[in-house]
Amino acid sequence: MPLSLHHIVIDAHDLPSLSRFWAEVLRWRILSEREREVVIGPDETAPVGICFMPVTGHKVVKNRLHLDLTSAAEDREAEIERVLALGARRADVGQSGEESWTVLADPEGNEFCVVRPKTTLIT
Repeated sequence: MPLSLHHIVIDAHDLPSLSRFWAEVLRWRILSEREREVVIGPDETAPVGICFMPVTGHKVVKNRLHLDLTSAAEDREAEIERVLALGARRADVGQSGEESWTVLADPEGNEFCVVRPKTTLIT
């Protein structure tokens, strides 16, 4: 059997808080919660989930890997506002202001983007 993506792992200082933030952002649920590991996903049979692991060091530079989230084009701005209300903040990683995406950071500073739907890429 070939390899497949199982989890995306995010380092966290506060596992319960950060995992709940992302579960709310994605409208997923907590699948497993242990002292040193919390896993979220849409359900137990989903091919990919997010795993939160403890870290002691503080984030000091832009992530080398980040998540791109999307929604229906007509819901994009409302979803950005919903995520900001959950505790995200706008982040500046050197964008020009002309991008078709919005850069945000989660409560622990991990950057992620809200991008336009793939269906709009050809227009």
